[in-house]
Amino acid sequence: MRIKELLKEKGCTQQILANRMNISLSAVKQMVSAESLTTSTLEKIATALDVPMWQLFASPEEVAKETKGETCPYCGQPIAIKTTIEKA
Repeated sequence: MRIKELLKEKGCTQQILANRMNISLSAVKQMVSAESLTTSTLEKIATALDVPMWQLFASPEEVAKETKGETCPYCGQPIAIKTTIEKA
């Protein structure tokens, strides 16, 4: 799962995520390090990060590919999405 990466991309801390989900920071830390989570929990995380749930699993390249050509439904302008790739 890419929760840590999405937090970084969104400029969001684990504390902010905890606040948005109305849960404790320690609960978020457990979620971030968990090998698997329930669908319900994943939905809550995606909602709090304002992303579709599939982005919790997709690589930055897949996200960029899927979002190319997207436009804002309000103003019609192209939506620019910045992704970063960290090398291990």
